[in-house]
Amino acid sequence: MSKVRLGIMGFGEIGRHIYRLCMEDDMFEVVAISDYGKPEILAYLIEAEVKGRLKVTLEDGNFINSSAGRARIVTGGKPGDVPWDIFDVDVVIDATGIFKYKKELENHLKAGAPHVLLSTLPAEEIDRIVVMGVNDHTIDLNDRIVSAGSATTNATALMLKFFNERFGVDYAMLTTVHSYTSDQPLRDKAGIDFRRSRSAAENIIPNETPTPRWIPYILPDFKGKIEGAALNVPIPNGSLLDLTTVFKSKDVTIDQVNELMYEAAAKLPDLIQVAEDPIVSSDVINNRHAVVFDRLATMKSAGRMFKTLVWYHTALAQACRILDVIRIYHLLQEKTQKGGAQ
Repeated sequence: MSKVRLGIMGFGEIGRHIYRLCMEDDMFEVVAISDYGKPEILAYLIEAEVKGRLKVTLEDGNFINSSAGRARIVTGGKPGDVPWDIFDVDVVIDATGIFKYKKELENHLKAGAPHVLLSTLPAEEIDRIVVMGVNDHTIDLNDRIVSAGSATTNATALMLKFFNERFGVDYAMLTTVHSYTSDQPLRDKAGIDFRRSRSAAENIIPNETPTPRWIPYILPDFKGKIEGAALNVPIPNGSLLDLTTVFKSKDVTIDQVNELMYEAAAKLPDLIQVAEDPIVSSDVINNRHAVVFDRLATMKSAGRMFKTLVWYHTALAQACRILDVIRIYHLLQEKTQKGGAQ
């Protein structure tokens, strides 16, 4: 099986998680990294964030070398800045979190990238949003600009898929209790809106989440049936999905909901895990699952309404899903090429 040659634009938290995951996986080779940071600092952060458990070397001043490959560090801040064809990349991962419009992302294609994988949700429709375990069977090799969703979107879509298939869901409401993000100030500072101008380290900050907008794109049955919001909280890692669902039947029990999630975890062990202990946010740091279902937290109202809690390590879980999505496209391409050769 041939390796997938990756270019990464934006070497922030998700970009570095992706790089470290590639160090463990022979399928992927990182050949170019685009960022404004100094190469020696970028190399330092790869090791420092995992307490030196992984080692990289900086060569010739602008190459990071490790089991993930020999990656050239180039300066580039927006799509189109880097001539990806020079590096013979198969996929560019735009991990900046900034460029979300199709017209912007197409500049990667114009610069020689055969395919673009967006690390977050887009601002408008692109070729496809893929959530592993939900709609990954719909992928097409003609897709060129793809998103792996977000950590919240992956968790929500997986939960709703299983709930709807088993019990039927009339409505859903979500709140993502989310660790603070790198675009939030640690001290009060004028920003893009009033609340997000307040200190991330000192406040619970109400915020918006794009997940409800895109769930019907992934699960068409939920068109007009889901809403949601976000709360950014003063912790660096470990997030929580608080999902409220109204089932079609009032006869569903807490035990049935929990049993369903055990079944889901058995079907998708790489994506779903059931936590039996009374865990808290720090317990899911370094957990790669999209869903860590909190069995002890399941609640039911007097009618048809249920509340369920799901934990996830936001950046790491999303980095895993990004590589999962790239992997299934690559396997489909190799299968298609092999079939054509026969």
